[in-house]
Amino acid sequence: MALEGLRCKECAATYALEARYVCEECFGPLEVSYDHSGLDPDEARRRIQAGSAGIWRYADFLPFSERPPSWRHSLEPGLTPLVRADRLAERLGLGEVWIKNDAANPTHSFKDRVVTVAITKARELGFETVACASTGNLANAVAAHAAACGLRSFVFVPADLEEQKLLATSVYGPRLVGVRGNYDDVNRLCTELCESRPWAFVNVNLRPYYSEGSKTLAFETVEQLGWKLPDRVVAPIASGSMFTKLAKGMSDWIDLGLVEGELPTFCGAQALGCSPVATAFAEGWEVCKPERRPETIAKSLAIGDPADGPYALDLARRTGGRIESVTDEEIRDGIRLLAETTGVFTETAGGVTVAVLAKLAEAGEIDREERVVAYITGEGLKTLDAARESYRMHEIEPTLDAFEAEFKGAGVSA
Repeated sequence: MALEGLRCKECAATYALEARYVCEECFGPLEVSYDHSGLDPDEARRRIQAGSAGIWRYADFLPFSERPPSWRHSLEPGLTPLVRADRLAERLGLGEVWIKNDAANPTHSFKDRVVTVAITKARELGFETVACASTGNLANAVAAHAAACGLRSFVFVPADLEEQKLLATSVYGPRLVGVRGNYDDVNRLCTELCESRPWAFVNVNLRPYYSEGSKTLAFETVEQLGWKLPDRVVAPIASGSMFTKLAKGMSDWIDLGLVEGELPTFCGAQALGCSPVATAFAEGWEVCKPERRPETIAKSLAIGDPADGPYALDLARRTGGRIESVTDEEIRDGIRLLAETTGVFTETAGGVTVAVLAKLAEAGEIDREERVVAYITGEGLKTLDAARESYRMHEIEPTLDAFEAEFKGAGVSA
């Protein structure tokens, strides 16, 4: 096995393994290419199972020549819980539902995976400053991982981001920059800065490597299911990168003989207030019409011009899936439903995923015999305002009579 280089997803032009993200021939996006010829599936599985308790167990399938890479740092994410959610399945009238809870990563979101890969590559390429455009979770991860390995960091976010995410970023000591605008405005600024600063922007000039980290979600799912594939995946869509890389990870392992079967049905989840991919899916478009004024409580998914939107559309259609959107109220209901049935408290992006799962179940889109995996990408403590309506406290005097009076007729007994 060997790391080959960068390759254009559109015209297949090839480039060296450097900080580059767009093809000079057709302006298509670049991705990492590998040579896995001669791979022994049994030996590969043994190497994985003998590896670390995190994403570096999959180093053979990540963009580094050394396995594991010598530039890796201490905050290793991965091997997050895959929880069988029988009570959730019962509520939805489904047979087998699993929750992949990526809130269990070091900064409590799946962004730790992509940032670990990107920053490790940045160090290998000799960068001393890392940066990102973020809707929150990526800001947390870049600041934390940069601190862990002693790199300077600049983090650019919309100025009106949730306070919890801003606090959870600034504690690590980055240069936190609030931009008066939405995520797409932030991303445009970072793209311009990328041309004038010798910095590693993890989701701009290092995007081909950054996106490879999402494949580890797929690898873990397969391994945790006993080297089996799910029948259906339900996952959130922001830029579309994670959604499509989940499929790439599973597809790679199918092609290499590490797992048998066909690619699952892929269903994407968006918030109605920013749903360019869901709209394009419903209208039958091949590309996404940008949404300039996102308006949703699911700010981590509020990307109005998703870079990988067309690839997400193709994936959903090719696998017989769907891309749906849900309202803010449905998002809040999804947060409560997951918490009440599994004990997992998710941020708004997870509420979107669970609400779309419920919507698909109610519409009869999911067969009871299917094994469904839903991806929870962040911790609910990051978006507490979205759960505020769930808050209720019974305030009483410190007496037994007061307790009995408060709960009389409520079915509370010993």
